[in-house]
Amino acid sequence: MVIAVIYSVSVGEVKISISDIPSILSSGDGMDYFILTKIRIPRVILAIAVGGSLGLTGAILQGIYRNPLVEPYTLGISGGASLGVTLVVIFGLYDAGMYALPLAGFVGALLTIFLVYTLGMKRGNLDINRMLLIGVMISFVTSSIIMFLMSVSTTDKLHGIVFWVMGSLDEPNTNLIRVIISISIIGLIASYLFARPLNALQLGQAKATHLGINASTSIQILFVIASLMAGACVSVAGVIGFVGLIIPHLARQIVGTDYRILLLSSFLGGGLFLVLSDIIARTIIAPSELPIGVITGMVGGVVFMVVLSNIRRKSKLS
Repeated sequence: MVIAVIYSVSVGEVKISISDIPSILSSGDGMDYFILTKIRIPRVILAIAVGGSLGLTGAILQGIYRNPLVEPYTLGISGGASLGVTLVVIFGLYDAGMYALPLAGFVGALLTIFLVYTLGMKRGNLDINRMLLIGVMISFVTSSIIMFLMSVSTTDKLHGIVFWVMGSLDEPNTNLIRVIISISIIGLIASYLFARPLNALQLGQAKATHLGINASTSIQILFVIASLMAGACVSVAGVIGFVGLIIPHLARQIVGTDYRILLLSSFLGGGLFLVLSDIIARTIIAPSELPIGVITGMVGGVVFMVVLSNIRRKSKLS
């Protein structure tokens, strides 16, 4: 992570020597100082916070559902946030201020979380399979609505919607970056309070209850923690796919399935993956920049297929 961060702040349209970074930061002025402190360092911090949060929420949700294909966006959170942003862009409400788009995305994510949680209740208990199906259906519905709105919108609004949906770490508002950092750290600490329940839930909800774990309450709290973290990330950085899906798989291959280690490993792995993806997005067609969601989608898809092939090969050998 440290090596990736140092390299990330040195590369770009304006190259800065790694050996010159300490002197530039201590000088307090100049173009290179502005580039480092106002553009690249905040961008790297945002990449670590967003990537770490998505990796962590992926590990939590896969543990809750005992399903390796579950990721933060499976529950419709990205669809709800995207629909909120699309409505703001379509009706021109983004002129209200720099907080309009992130706020609309977060409200859309919150409404989706509320719907999934409420409709997932069955006879007073939270049915995780029912929640998963509802989340998938909400994703389909919101995607259809977004496609309809995009088909009737003007070209300039269509470009804004598409660019946001594909994800971006180009966030100039330092207050939003501080909020995401705070949410990611609080979420990581809160998730560690449930490391033991997550380990027990790997045996199934019924067996976890027999081991003295209040499985139902733990699942509800973990779902809220993961959903709020994912919603906050989507509202600021847009839809960045595959981080919450592939990183927990890679972390399990490296450190095992003990959530006392897996949670932090998924957080660090997600942050590292997004920092490296951002380097590629900024440099591969420089001076232009690719949406980071394009890079995570292509790289994550290839890595995921390789990991699945290795797992299948090992299972055949055993």
